[in-house]
Amino acid sequence: MGKPTLPMKGVPKRPLKQDVTLQTLEQMAARVKNWGRWGPDDQLGTLNFVTPEDIRKAAALVKKGKSYALGLDFNSSGPQRTGWGGRFNPIHTMLATGTDAVAGTQDAGKIRYADDMVSMPLQCGTQWDALGHIFYQDRMWNGYDARLVDSTGAKKNGIHKTRDRMVGRGVLLDIPRHLGGDYLEDGFGIGNAELDACARAQGVEVRRGDFVIVRTGQMEHCLAQGDWGAYAAGDAPGLRFETCEWIHGKEIAAICFDTWGCEVRPNESTEAFQPWHWIIIPMVGITMGEIFYLKDLADDCAADKVYDFLFCGPPLPITGAVGSPINPMAIK
Repeated sequence: MGKPTLPMKGVPKRPLKQDVTLQTLEQMAARVKNWGRWGPDDQLGTLNFVTPEDIRKAAALVKKGKSYALGLDFNSSGPQRTGWGGRFNPIHTMLATGTDAVAGTQDAGKIRYADDMVSMPLQCGTQWDALGHIFYQDRMWNGYDARLVDSTGAKKNGIHKTRDRMVGRGVLLDIPRHLGGDYLEDGFGIGNAELDACARAQGVEVRRGDFVIVRTGQMEHCLAQGDWGAYAAGDAPGLRFETCEWIHGKEIAAICFDTWGCEVRPNESTEAFQPWHWIIIPMVGITMGEIFYLKDLADDCAADKVYDFLFCGPPLPITGAVGSPINPMAIK
């Protein structure tokens, strides 16, 4: 994993109006609602857009045989310093070590070995948000009652339902590089026009069934500084609320970011925390990837001018979970 170095050039933010009200949310929800589109029992949402032919074509994009890991290392130096929602960085514990082996404490079992375990929230690092993660009022994706996610897990829309569906054509949209910088300043709102202009400049078309990966450079800026700051739940560059319609209209399979929460922060609403989440997950039905490490992939795409690739990012099939840690791969 290449580490960015300072100095880095930021792309200045522009003032955003905080004009997304609960009424605005309701109107957007009605326009982009996909409930019932794939039947009353669906639990996959927009992953249904990916066809076997799409996967076959995506595999044909592999030319160099070069793979890029998009997962941030899972360790105690992760981004969850502020602990939003009770999240914390992974705790890695050794259950058996080489020290034990050399001391002879394992010899009664006639084998010498190391073993370990990890404790962590499922959304503390690079991860998928499942369709059971966010509710709109008292419903989740496809109209299921929010109470179907209880203390034992999600009875509908659990991440395990997607275990064989996270593969297809990936597309990188490198917004700061397109705008002449290394990273977008916190609070920079990416709108529909910026997404379209970046794709045009890169010579890549966003198509139905794509896994769209958006780079802001925020993670790289934090890594270069050696300080996560308020990365987890603090101010950040990201998508504006209007992009709910862009995502719905493009019929993409998933949206992924190198930030904690994909959408711009401060948000465009004083009445809802993460208003974009309210619509994208439960109403559009799109699986969302967060905290993606994108430097190595972005550097390669900038060098060879190829911004599409085979993407693969299966979740851990944890039954009833509303998120999953991942190490997604881009293969060129």
